[in-house]
Amino acid sequence: MTIRRFKTLLIVCLLLPRLPLPQRSSLVAGPQATSVRPSQELLGKLAPQLRDRGAELLNQSDEKSRARLAGNLARIDPAATMEFLLAVLDTETSPLVRQRIVDRLGRHSHARIREALERFATSDPDATVSLAALEGLRMQRTEEMRQLLWKRMELARANGDGAVSSQLAREDQRWTSLVRGTMLPSFMQAPPPLFSLKATDQPIRVLAFGDFGNGSLEQKEVAAAMQRYHREQPFDFAITLGDNFYSLGMESPADPRWKSWWDELYDPLGIKFYASLGNHDWGFSDSPAAEVLYTQQSPTWRLPATYYSFTAGAVQFFALDTNEIPEAQLVWLKQELAKSRAIWKLVYGHHPIYSAGVHEDNPRLVKQLMPVLKDRADIFFAGHDHDLQHLKTEGGVHFFVSGGGGAGIRQPLPGPRSLFAKGVHGFSVLEADPQQFIVRFFDRNLSLLYEYILKQSIP
Repeated sequence: MTIRRFKTLLIVCLLLPRLPLPQRSSLVAGPQATSVRPSQELLGKLAPQLRDRGAELLNQSDEKSRARLAGNLARIDPAATMEFLLAVLDTETSPLVRQRIVDRLGRHSHARIREALERFATSDPDATVSLAALEGLRMQRTEEMRQLLWKRMELARANGDGAVSSQLAREDQRWTSLVRGTMLPSFMQAPPPLFSLKATDQPIRVLAFGDFGNGSLEQKEVAAAMQRYHREQPFDFAITLGDNFYSLGMESPADPRWKSWWDELYDPLGIKFYASLGNHDWGFSDSPAAEVLYTQQSPTWRLPATYYSFTAGAVQFFALDTNEIPEAQLVWLKQELAKSRAIWKLVYGHHPIYSAGVHEDNPRLVKQLMPVLKDRADIFFAGHDHDLQHLKTEGGVHFFVSGGGGAGIRQPLPGPRSLFAKGVHGFSVLEADPQQFIVRFFDRNLSLLYEYILKQSIP
């Protein structure tokens, strides 16, 4: 090519109109993704009072923040946000955000949601998103079958057929694992016989805390504060209020986090910890079984079953698994409370019945547990909300929350039930004898934040 011809070709190229370059499409299961945010069409799918939150989600550039905002939006009101989140899902480029939306939507049964779950399960390029969609479908369809079992249980109760009711209740307990997709044998859910830790006439001092196992600096500081307190005023034993290990529990009894997140922090106290399971402990399919089995390997960790009871001094403790409360667990609790001759009856588990925290009151537990606890139990202790709370008595039951063991703190909003509420890392100390039951809240600096004394009424 001559220099003259090259110059001519260059001039022609410069004079040609510039054509837009083709957009690179992101590999998502729905229509091609766009980066246009916010979209008025999308925001129009939300109720007016939620559009500011929707715009915040669409304008957010950081994917972790976007995933958090999407999860929070779905938690507010899934029915009101479903169409918006489905539309966001079809244009979202981040697998993390898609996974969070799929996970949240998958907890709710709706034809539109199922259609989206089936599509993402088979075609999303990210395997994590596909598996989350499959998990949502599995939970929904298994739950539908469990509803049939519940209808049969209602018929047995209506007919007064106790033997059939017991048989169906045992099967319902097995379905707890099926619905959650967890490999937990039924015998690991069956409570052992009642056992005792200390004579009935002896005073006890008990450590109580929840929401802790994440390896954070805060967890280590709270654990160190427990050790300092224990050196001055020794605990007899401890109870955990769930969410023992974030964010999905333990993968096996050999999970290396047992050493760094449990053994090194709590074994130095030299006492036994009687655990309960939180929602995060049900994450990995093998996690609940791993936590039960670790009882056989640890000098301090004790989880003999997913629910169980024991006595210590003048108190009988009833550990529950509040993630699911099948009929068998409710029947057991009612019978054990009725049989108990303890002066004080303390029931504990992960989810609060009443709370001024982020999770607020739990209608499911109000319906399931309150009829059983009313006028039978004295105290209900829980975690789940990452704060310390005392709430007004109802049905003769005193309600406490102690979820400041190490996970990120969330400030409660004190309401009409609140007697004390503070978002702070810390733990509870329970002291009991036949005459009184004392609950104290301490922060990680060992500052006493709150004290409440229950006196035994004299007939």
